[in-house]
Amino acid sequence: MKILFVSSELTPFAKSGGLGDAVSSLAAALSKLGHDVRVLIPRYSFISKNMLRRVNGLLEIQTAKDKYHAFIYTTTMPNSQVKIYFLDCEALYGRNGIYGYNSAQEFTDNPKRFAMLSRAAFSVCRSLGWIPDIIHANDWPSAPVPVYLTTVEKNTEFSETAGILTIHNLGYQGIYSREHFPELGLGWEYYYGAGFEYYGNINFLKAGIMSAECITTVSPTYAMEIQTPSGGFGLDGLLRQRSRDLVGILNGIDTDLWNPSNDPYLPAHYNVEDLSGKATCKAALQKELGLPVDPEVPLIGMVTRLVEQKGISEVFGRTYGSMRKILDTIHLQVAVLGSGDAWAEEAIMNFSAQYPQFKGVVGYNERLAHLIEAGSDFFLMPSRYEPCGLNQMYSLVYGTLPIVHRTGGLADTVVNYNQDLGEGTGFMFDDLTPQSVYDTVGWAIWAWYNRPKHIVNLRTYAMRQDFSWARSAEEYIRLYEHAISLRKAR
Repeated sequence: MKILFVSSELTPFAKSGGLGDAVSSLAAALSKLGHDVRVLIPRYSFISKNMLRRVNGLLEIQTAKDKYHAFIYTTTMPNSQVKIYFLDCEALYGRNGIYGYNSAQEFTDNPKRFAMLSRAAFSVCRSLGWIPDIIHANDWPSAPVPVYLTTVEKNTEFSETAGILTIHNLGYQGIYSREHFPELGLGWEYYYGAGFEYYGNINFLKAGIMSAECITTVSPTYAMEIQTPSGGFGLDGLLRQRSRDLVGILNGIDTDLWNPSNDPYLPAHYNVEDLSGKATCKAALQKELGLPVDPEVPLIGMVTRLVEQKGISEVFGRTYGSMRKILDTIHLQVAVLGSGDAWAEEAIMNFSAQYPQFKGVVGYNERLAHLIEAGSDFFLMPSRYEPCGLNQMYSLVYGTLPIVHRTGGLADTVVNYNQDLGEGTGFMFDDLTPQSVYDTVGWAIWAWYNRPKHIVNLRTYAMRQDFSWARSAEEYIRLYEHAISLRKAR
């Protein structure tokens, strides 16, 4: 098949979260299966042209209000045959940020920026003389792509091209004032007709859900959760209507990058047959962060965005969180790496100053993230909701037992500890409250001290799990074939 991904993020070029990782890994896995896979993203100013090659001539992209000119640059994704195309339009993307200069305030012209990305996908394909069988849109920034396929491109050379939309996080929908609708380059009959209307505003994701041949989410449980009022963020009714074409396919992880047997960031390597290197990593992590070097004390790691979705209030909240009680009453160590809300960054710095067994680092450091995954005994991930989650899968393959809220992809990847049989891969709680976090951390630490053979069993079973992208890629191919048949039937 010929497959085009359209995305606002792509690792290693532009990344703000798991979206960039998922698109790059899936594209590479599909390419390994022999498909012609290409990706279109904006060329933000932090992506240098020096290693890129310009292709063809000037592109003209027209909306009802404006006309933009753009160039296309290209390269190949590292360690892959996947071709990457960068949409170079200085007026729209020549900024040192993807959605904004910081997480607190996005660019005011984001509706136009990402409408243009979606519209440009067709211009780029035409300029290359390459018409894909599938255009795979990702989250709200490229959700207009399937809308264009069913409207202005319905009877063009794209008439048999099927549109897929993956919802990586339903909490972000691209909701803006209806004043921005003309920037999509569509007539006003499509404001209601294509599903953009949302309580008097426009909603990019809603329109994409209505138009795509098939919709995917990044885990089976999340696909069910978003069809409920509590998990649907206002779109659960529409998603229930489209349930026949909605499927959850669990993300994989890049096992070339995340593999304790050859991870270049680690001071020692290890595998399920020989875990001695994990003890070396633990000692290195303790030493680097200034924690007492002690192999006997259990170490809990966290690598997270410090935002409400990740359950940080229940852990670090001043009057509401569980961390102070954990540190006061449980004999353990904690290592945290993260950035996000200012109050949470301040909280982990305060805990670091007050408790010698707690060390927090504000920011993101790839090497330290790998070392925390390898050097920790447990990994705390109390997300309020988690469409898929990657860190719990990293933890499992590194023999670091997750402590998680039973939601989304966490529920699909972690097997709860059975203390009677000594089986499972982690520790789970059903309701996200400070008390449940405290109780489950206490349960895990109890097992560490009282059931050490169980901990060995859980680590062994965890490290034997297969979270590679190969399985997920095969599922996507079957979905693509189904989507193409639906498109032809239309």
